[in-house]
Amino acid sequence: MQFTSEQRLDDGVIEREFTLGEIPGILWTPGSASASAPAPLILLGHPTLGLHRMYPRLVARARQAAADGFATATIELPGCGDRPRWPAGEQARADLRRAKEAGEPIGDEIVDALVLPLVEKAVPEWQSALDALLSLPEIGGPVGYSGGVISIGIRLAVVEPRIVAAGLFAGSFLPRAMFEEARRVTIPLHVLLQWDDEGNDRQAALDLFDAFGSKEKSLHANMGGHTGVPQHAGEDAAGFFARHLR
Repeated sequence: MQFTSEQRLDDGVIEREFTLGEIPGILWTPGSASASAPAPLILLGHPTLGLHRMYPRLVARARQAAADGFATATIELPGCGDRPRWPAGEQARADLRRAKEAGEPIGDEIVDALVLPLVEKAVPEWQSALDALLSLPEIGGPVGYSGGVISIGIRLAVVEPRIVAAGLFAGSFLPRAMFEEARRVTIPLHVLLQWDDEGNDRQAALDLFDAFGSKEKSLHANMGGHTGVPQHAGEDAAGFFARHLR
């Protein structure tokens, strides 16, 4: 991990950009006044829009977490932002756009081609980033995962034992294969569902929640579309991580 820039935000949060090989990322840590010991870490997932476009939302989440004493970090997803594209991913996105423009249902074949290769590529990168982040003296455990592509969160919850709790957003395309993986998830879960999300299959989200194998899981459903998440939803998620990462 190589840090490429550092700045202190106006609330004292330290923001550092880094690269991990070819992978860009950002680390936020609480200011010195609130960072008397190594901070627990929350990995901030995000959709496939690129870090630059997602930055305002990510830094807002990071600042809220820092106020609660948590460090947060994120990395650019494969094929997104300034990272090299791969042909299969570009083809899957093109097929998705054509189906939407034609008003056709988004079939399983398109969803699988769009999501499953992304999961296969992204999860090992998240694990490598976690290795590097936990080697820093200012970062401790435990570790949580929050938001982003839900299939990536599911896979990480299954294969990464250092992640002890996850907050998931039921708002992205879901391959059927992920339901079987969901049954193997056992860590505490906080799942957010926007009831009127125009791009989300509500029943699939409810079926997924039912499939999770966790003994402790909660579903927080709010009225409104994909971008209409109420402020209290973030506060609820903060409370969830405060309970499980202390």
